[in-house]
Amino acid sequence: MHRLSLAYGRLLDGLMLVACLLLLAMAFIIGADVVARNARLGGIPWSGEVSEDILYLLTLLTAPWLLRQGRHIRVDILLRALPLRLGWLFEWVGDLLGLACSLYFIWYGWKVLATSYQAGAISIKTLVTPEWWLLVPLPLAFLLLAVEFIFRMHRLSRAPRAPRTDAVSAS
Repeated sequence: MHRLSLAYGRLLDGLMLVACLLLLAMAFIIGADVVARNARLGGIPWSGEVSEDILYLLTLLTAPWLLRQGRHIRVDILLRALPLRLGWLFEWVGDLLGLACSLYFIWYGWKVLATSYQAGAISIKTLVTPEWWLLVPLPLAFLLLAVEFIFRMHRLSRAPRAPRTDAVSAS
């Protein structure tokens, strides 16, 4: 299980690298659009739409990595105030709820993706693209989140019976 977790961590690191490159590309696109507008060249018509799509992808690509690193939103002041074993039990509740939500969004994302694909839905803005293209990452990202919740629960099962100290942003 430890080796799987390490390999999975490397996969998430790779996705974070892709997210960083997308952010860099977005910065260049927006910068080029601003320069083109100020030079009265008309700008880049699709820059706003592509930037929106990149922001969406950034969220989905980085969420599993952020969860693994403990950089997600987490208010654990209550866990620290409770008796250690009770705090540990609440960690389980949080992870189980996170897993359940992730599984729901895998199902929902797949359902929306399949419906969009079967209907041949098209997104018509500046660019005309099949709608399902942007829906593909949704169930995949939540699948990665679900896997991370499983790894978190595995780590929690082997940890002392107290609120976790791994994958938290502050101790």
